[in-house]
Amino acid sequence: MAVEAPVAPDTHVEEPRPGHRVAAGLLDPRQLWKALPEALRKLDPRVLWRNPVMFVTEVGALLTTVFTILNPSLFGWLITVWLWLTVIFANLAEAVAESRGRAQAATLRLTRQQTVARRVVGWAEDVPSSAIRAEEIPAGLLRRGDVVVVDAGQLIPGDGDVVDGVASVDESAITGESAPVIRESGGDRCAVTGGTRVLSDRIVVRIAQDPGESFLDRMITLVEGAKRQKTPNELALNLLLVALTIIFLMATVTLQPMAIFSKGVMAAAPDTLAITGEGVAGVVLVSLLVCLIPTTIGALLSAIGIAGMDRMVQRNVLAMSGRAVEAAGDVHTLLLDKTGTITFGNRQADAFIPVGETGEADLAHAALLSSLADRTPEGRSILDLARRRVGPAAGAEADGVWVPFSAVTRMSGVDLSSRSLRKGAAASVSSWVREHGGSVPPELDEIVEGVSASGGTPLVVAEQTRVLGVIHLKDVVKPGLRERFEEMRRMGIRTVMITGDNPV
Repeated sequence: MAVEAPVAPDTHVEEPRPGHRVAAGLLDPRQLWKALPEALRKLDPRVLWRNPVMFVTEVGALLTTVFTILNPSLFGWLITVWLWLTVIFANLAEAVAESRGRAQAATLRLTRQQTVARRVVGWAEDVPSSAIRAEEIPAGLLRRGDVVVVDAGQLIPGDGDVVDGVASVDESAITGESAPVIRESGGDRCAVTGGTRVLSDRIVVRIAQDPGESFLDRMITLVEGAKRQKTPNELALNLLLVALTIIFLMATVTLQPMAIFSKGVMAAAPDTLAITGEGVAGVVLVSLLVCLIPTTIGALLSAIGIAGMDRMVQRNVLAMSGRAVEAAGDVHTLLLDKTGTITFGNRQADAFIPVGETGEADLAHAALLSSLADRTPEGRSILDLARRRVGPAAGAEADGVWVPFSAVTRMSGVDLSSRSLRKGAAASVSSWVREHGGSVPPELDEIVEGVSASGGTPLVVAEQTRVLGVIHLKDVVKPGLRERFEEMRRMGIRTVMITGDNPV
């Protein structure tokens, strides 16, 4: 399961470039160093017994330590050091896997702690919005029943219901959908989630949860509770390793009485204490057992899984467990979310469709003027497309009175000394034109429905008494995806796109 952390204010998130691998984080030397204390704590036999091969290795390391202290030798110290390094390396691999989940949870918790809430003092429903008095407190101190006010550009500090106002809210951090949604008091569109951002207007929210019960808190608990699950193949291999360990342990134990029975037959230099008249030295027996049992496989099981997940991270894929990676081998149908997965996530202006006698250059110029103050990704893409068509709009910035987007009007634009321009939802702009005594051409509905049917978003541009045309916004497909889908089909994997942007 993938979890996306809400983005803190003023944080820039860079889209990974096509074919670009992100930096690996799982095997980063700094993360290995941070995981070392946890690896040392895992030396506790009560923890290590779950991995029989490494448990036997640790017992052997303890025995060689005792034998070497009683009879010091270079051979004994080398064997002891290598045995301890083997056990610590195996524990380190497990510790790195677990620290990854803790790092993700820490990022989410930091976002939670940095969010500031503006709690309303003495809230009453009959108090006008302009007279609301608010105090700033950390979002983590909010309790059920508290009332907060959230302005445009601010994060909603907790889960709750809108009790006053209407606003456009960006819920992409939770749902992944780039299109904002309208949240208003009353009805079935009043619920809001902590960590989402208000894009326009002001709303008053009554908090509906106590500390530790919000959606973000549940997400943190989910990430912290995610543990590395052993795959079926790994469980089967563990059973085989246990059986082999028992067999080689019995074989090694029999060497000592056999050596004593054949007293004096073999001898070795006194400094190695290998096989003497009294039997085989303990250090040699332990080192022989560790060499016989599949110690390397037991130690590397976790490391192999982590290395595989690390390679996936370099390709922008997050795997929560090795079980998920192994199960992916049996996948025959792949469901892909559109926004942010197939597309870049922000809708981009693709075309200007004039209506009536309006020329495309006139429509592009009007769209340019009405978008100069629009700081949304869609607004910037309209500016880029219009400037490619008609060039810059000189002098308009000083002359215009900007009309920001509002969830109530569902329009934005500019009032110039000679003309007024609006762009927005088709119904809202059409009503605005009729209010100024104009008429809406019949072909507008056909154009708007055609854009919607193609999966795009239509924005209508108008100048007081007449409709100028439609801006076609569409999600831009990431480069190279067509080739990837063709490769998946050759592998026998069927791809299906799912989206909630448009019912059509």
